[in-house]
Amino acid sequence: MDPPPAPVPPRADPGAPLATDVRIAVNRLSRTLRAQKADTTVSDAQFSALALLHREGPMSLADLSRHEGVTPPSMTKTVTVLIDRGLLTKDDHGDDRRKVLLDPTPAGRDLVVQTRQRRDGWLTPRLADLTPGERKTLAAATDIMRRLAAQ
Repeated sequence: MDPPPAPVPPRADPGAPLATDVRIAVNRLSRTLRAQKADTTVSDAQFSALALLHREGPMSLADLSRHEGVTPPSMTKTVTVLIDRGLLTKDDHGDDRRKVLLDPTPAGRDLVVQTRQRRDGWLTPRLADLTPGERKTLAAATDIMRRLAAQ
């Protein structure tokens, strides 16, 4: 049997709307996790594109731009830096010689894996300090946050 849930700490500002409290908490946690990158000279936008390609596999610049929600010219700048740093490659599309497929190099894949390990390494002991009830609540909140992000 789980112990009773821990008391809910008071909100940072009891008069603030829930949206404000959630936004501040998510931003603080996100900032802390982003700081755990294996190479802090890689920007968040560059890492996001690299991690997406690592997870989803090779894709065109247009597809990568669409997935990341940025314009193709903006993604071109991001991709150029990653290619120049040896973290991405451009290969022929195959069907259409005008298109290229972007794919992480072994160094790019290593950066993604190392960063994920560092972030998990930072977060795991902090989650272990929570009570079972708090972890259960956080798991439910995670599902809710995924749904909010997908809207």
